[in-house]
Amino acid sequence: MIYLAQVQKKGFLGKTGLRLLACQKSGDIWALVSETEPILTTESNAFGEGILVLAEITTGGQIRSINEATEWAINLIQQYLTKGLTPDFLQDQADEIEQWRQSLTLQSQELSRRALELEARRDQLQALEEKLKKEQRRLEILAQRLEGSAEDSSEEKGED
Repeated sequence: MIYLAQVQKKGFLGKTGLRLLACQKSGDIWALVSETEPILTTESNAFGEGILVLAEITTGGQIRSINEATEWAINLIQQYLTKGLTPDFLQDQADEIEQWRQSLTLQSQELSRRALELEARRDQLQALEEKLKKEQRRLEILAQRLEGSAEDSSEEKGED
């Protein structure tokens, strides 16, 4: 993994170490490194104190290579800062994205609420429909009974 580090001199014996500042996650994505003890190495002796370097470090903490970060920093400035990508601009963009995210979250919650309401209404309508069907069957049965009663009473009247 590649790290942006600062060369530090340790003590009067002149031991040098690398204070890790950030690590490359992928491409142009970097993450800040939390405070850690400097990595002591003789390879950083070639660089002056305070110099920024790019160090390739294995997961076991072994340093594969160290290169001065001046060219990398200049390229970074040319790529981003000359195009108006300042920290303030990036913060504004991050704030705007956060507002969009919150807005979309609210819209999603509203749609979910409406979907639940529609489902509840659909259930109510189905229950009413079943109730109406039962009522219709009951009325049909009553109508048949009334017709049967009417026929019976007309037959009785006809026999008299």
